[in-house]
Amino acid sequence: MNNIRNFCIIAHIDHGKSTLADRLLDSTGSVSEREKQDQLLDNMDLERERGITIKSHAIQMNYTYKGVGYVLNLIDTPGHVDFSYEVSRSIAACEGALLIVDAAQNIQAQTISNLYLALENNLEIIPILNKVDLPSASPEEVTDDIVELLGCSREDIIPASGKTGQGVPLILEAIISRIPPPTGNSSSPLQALIFDSIYNPFRGVETYFRVMNGKIYAGDKIKFIATGKEYIADEVGSLKLKQEPRSYVGTGDVGYLITGIKDASEVKVGDTISNPKDSGVSAISGFEEVKPMVFAGVYPVDTEDYEDLRSSMEKLQLNDASLVYSPESSAALGFGFRCGFLGMLHLEIIQERLEREFGMSVITTVPNVSYKAYIKKNPGQSIPVNNPSDLPDPSLLDRVEEPYIKASIITKSDFVGNIMSLCIEKRGIITNQTYLTTERVELTFDMPLAEIVFDFYDRLKTVSKGYASFDYSSIGLRSSKLVKLDILLNGNPVDALSALINSENAYTVGKKMCEKLRELIPRQQFDIPIQAAIGAKIISRETIKALRKDVTAKCYGGDITRKRKLLEKQKKGKKKMRQVGSVEIPQQAFMAVLKLNE
Repeated sequence: MNNIRNFCIIAHIDHGKSTLADRLLDSTGSVSEREKQDQLLDNMDLERERGITIKSHAIQMNYTYKGVGYVLNLIDTPGHVDFSYEVSRSIAACEGALLIVDAAQNIQAQTISNLYLALENNLEIIPILNKVDLPSASPEEVTDDIVELLGCSREDIIPASGKTGQGVPLILEAIISRIPPPTGNSSSPLQALIFDSIYNPFRGVETYFRVMNGKIYAGDKIKFIATGKEYIADEVGSLKLKQEPRSYVGTGDVGYLITGIKDASEVKVGDTISNPKDSGVSAISGFEEVKPMVFAGVYPVDTEDYEDLRSSMEKLQLNDASLVYSPESSAALGFGFRCGFLGMLHLEIIQERLEREFGMSVITTVPNVSYKAYIKKNPGQSIPVNNPSDLPDPSLLDRVEEPYIKASIITKSDFVGNIMSLCIEKRGIITNQTYLTTERVELTFDMPLAEIVFDFYDRLKTVSKGYASFDYSSIGLRSSKLVKLDILLNGNPVDALSALINSENAYTVGKKMCEKLRELIPRQQFDIPIQAAIGAKIISRETIKALRKDVTAKCYGGDITRKRKLLEKQKKGKKKMRQVGSVEIPQQAFMAVLKLNE
């Protein structure tokens, strides 16, 4: 056990985690020349296309230092705020963390939030100054900032470059000398933490775990404490580039387990694996519950695919434990699921993964956040409102509370004015403004979560020319004046387009939505009125004109009544069509609401 080191890599988005992980794998000889490629651990097409890490990836490396062989278990983590749950899971399985800071971009918001997460779990932090070879790097200034943030000495910070491999031997040396070996007792009863799992169509669920106490042997009987189910460990092994079966996985080590489980719901991330004959084994605590921030309905395009969508969701949840879903139905779209996501990027990624990995074409409704409604009759009792249709009648309502977040934005001092006006437009209240250096400012706002769900991140990048980093954490619920905005097409309300909106913005949003839908919905054989309504009051209207045949083409001359007669006949036909006609809504229309300001 003294020769095992478990560590993860934490950093802000695009600070070079995956590239540095590639260099560590090269230096330890874990990858052959033939297998080498950039972003080696990012094995999903989506990750490679977007250049971001979406999933944590565990890999084992063997390294000889001063004649002694060491086993290094590395977990590479995502940097985007929407995948912070992946980071918390990785941290729970480690004793140390490499904190990477880009020498050209300096300390960013997500760097700080991931650092606090690691410190809460008592991890040993090794600060690394990455990309020192860039012409735009300012290593001296960034080193001073890291010293101030961590309270460490300048000698503790390792200058490195993921591109050239500079500093990699020093990093490996620091991992061995600074990160403590795992604690635990190999003769105690088995206790192992599940930190990830994936679904293999041929072998069932593959579970990734970290052994806290005891040993897990192939062929042993094991038990999952949360579900109470018992299985036989068909195969255990270590997570090299390819899975490597072993006879057992010992205390402090990380490995995988295959039991032939076919039902995805039987494996829960954060559960504890034990031996059925040891009855007194307690579950491992300290694993945080996922808190979804954004809710949206996900429906199959073809209603017959509902069951396929359900099994796809189960398998996807196994690989992404931060996805929360429950069945629901809509008058416009049939049966589907109400899903909880950690943010808009998370929603986008889930939709892409459903289409790519499971071949499911889905319609996603307008995302919204979870509110709490209080009724006049019973003021103490709250009703959760995850969907605009759940909002009680306005005459019965006492008040509605919406979730607020504490937003931390780090930017250059030139853009403070632009960012402040953006946040105030989004109903933000500034609570703090700190100058980290003469050039860099940290702004703290209290803001409604609903305002940042849609286009806030994109607009923040635009007003700051890409120089602002953003991180947020929940600070509870506050009372708010909300109204339900309905969209009516051809006189029928479309529940999938309804939204809960602050009463001050309702008129502007209603007008913009009607204009946007008029552009997106194709013309039919009849006029389609698009209306935005609050209760029974129509606040905006647009009309999509009918496609018309020129019925008067054959009347060249003669009395005007001949033409009028033909037009009246056409008008009656169109009116009849409108009564029975149904309007097809394209997928872009549901997502267009998110891009109203473009």
